[in-house]
Amino acid sequence: MNETKPVTSSIVYKLSTWHLSQVFLSFFWINLILLLFLAGLLWLRAEQTVGEQIKSGLYGENALPEEPGGLRLPGFFDSFFPAHLQGAVRQVVITEESGEFWRRIEGLRYRVWVPANDIYHFADYNIGEHIVVFVPAGMVLLVFELFFLLSSAGKGARFMSRALQPIYDLTLKAKTISSAQGMPSDKQLVDLKGRIDNIDVTELDTRISVSSPQSELTDLTEAINGMLERVNNAYRSQIRFVSDASHELRTPIAVIQGYANLLDRWGKNDEKALEESIVAIKSEAENMKELVEQLLFLARGDNNSMHLSLLELNLSEVLSEVIRETEMIDPNHSFILKTKNDVFTVGDAQLIKQAMRIFIDNSVKYTPSGGVITANAFYEDDYAKIIIQDEGIGIAPADISQVFDRFFRSDDSRTRKTGGTGLGLAIAKWIVERHKGHIELLSRKDFGTRVTVFFRRQ
Repeated sequence: MNETKPVTSSIVYKLSTWHLSQVFLSFFWINLILLLFLAGLLWLRAEQTVGEQIKSGLYGENALPEEPGGLRLPGFFDSFFPAHLQGAVRQVVITEESGEFWRRIEGLRYRVWVPANDIYHFADYNIGEHIVVFVPAGMVLLVFELFFLLSSAGKGARFMSRALQPIYDLTLKAKTISSAQGMPSDKQLVDLKGRIDNIDVTELDTRISVSSPQSELTDLTEAINGMLERVNNAYRSQIRFVSDASHELRTPIAVIQGYANLLDRWGKNDEKALEESIVAIKSEAENMKELVEQLLFLARGDNNSMHLSLLELNLSEVLSEVIRETEMIDPNHSFILKTKNDVFTVGDAQLIKQAMRIFIDNSVKYTPSGGVITANAFYEDDYAKIIIQDEGIGIAPADISQVFDRFFRSDDSRTRKTGGTGLGLAIAKWIVERHKGHIELLSRKDFGTRVTVFFRRQ
């Protein structure tokens, strides 16, 4: 194949067409402006000459007793003209009715009729003698512009071909390499497209298989299967999430509805029923508010719309603050803070504090009254670690792998004795992982639980 062959792709055609259209439009506007300018000059010259004739009383023959046909300017524009031209009627007339074309054009007159003593007189100006000069000059200009357009079309196409020649050569090389490596045929790609089109939301567990020696097609198939696996997992997770969320919301709604019915029947006259209903409704409304807020938090986290303010952070101070705040509202447990040194990481202070509070609250919730909760922050290898340990009821071995799942509770009956929404640990896990950390959980039934959080060391 001749590698010096000029580029004949559609790109050259499109660029050449665009270039010609721009040149043509430029000529069009230049010609239009020039034509209007010359017409304006000719009209001003005619008005000036005719006005002088009328002012001097140099009228043409054949006066008319009535107003002739023609153009009468509106009053506003007519007021700008001299008094002897106001109310005039203007015409363009052909004085030569027969003969050669140019002879007739040369006989064009600009005629102005003015009334005087109820009789209309006129004065003429020969505009034809100017037009017969302008027209040939304009034709010469048009021929020149046409010649310029045709020559620029050829030159522009050749210039663009030379400019795009390296791209053309690169395309030829790519085609040669692709042919040598054996790229997938159109039929194989169509078959692959057909298999993908047949997969719908109810068949996300379907996988695509191809029998092709081309590694490119095999790699593409593996990538699509991996994508289908991730989509399927996300879809199943969404189904479970919606199901659990609807279950969690159904309970407080049912409680509120029940107490509303109780109020409707007896609450108007029974103060005890009224007080009980109000307390229960406020409690369930608070539970629903907490659930919705946590759902929104996780939703923002899932679509990556939550912004983290990453700054240097002292984990020892955060842990100490959470312990101090918890002691103020919980006199039934003992808290021991073993942290002695400052431990720094980079993170969002509010989110990390929220995660620590979730772990502490969980320990408080499942530790019997009088139990001890211990917290510590320290460096170990490349990590800044936080350990929170309690003397609570512990977690069954079968449940440890699920405690960070959304809405999971180890008590399957979901009696809500301990309160909460089942989303706290899921939120804490999201916060830690968003900070490039991880969590280790060690628990023994009826003995206690230890949570270890690993952050990057600063």
